[in-house]
Amino acid sequence: MSNRREFVVQMGVSAGALVSGAAFAEAPMVAEADANASSLGYKADASKVDKTKFPKFAAGQNCASCALFQGKAGDKAGNCPLFAGKQVSSAGWCSAYAKKG
Repeated sequence: MSNRREFVVQMGVSAGALVSGAAFAEAPMVAEADANASSLGYKADASKVDKTKFPKFAAGQNCASCALFQGKAGDKAGNCPLFAGKQVSSAGWCSAYAKKG
């Protein structure tokens, strides 16, 4: 009986450690200076997009409203398949922007 109780407690502790470890394992943010990000005109703050260089940009466009953004509604950042292993700011923008359908 004691062994079963100890096992259940240990499993709970182990699961908690895994969950807290996952929070620290989030992907790093993509840097605007990253070669791929730079080639796509990525800006972490869409209000800083060079509108003469990227005339397709329109006010209100940002990563959070892009079909490629893999974060949840309200997330400050999320994954994007264009930047494998890195996150983008939900307030960001790049030239591959495609409005969510």
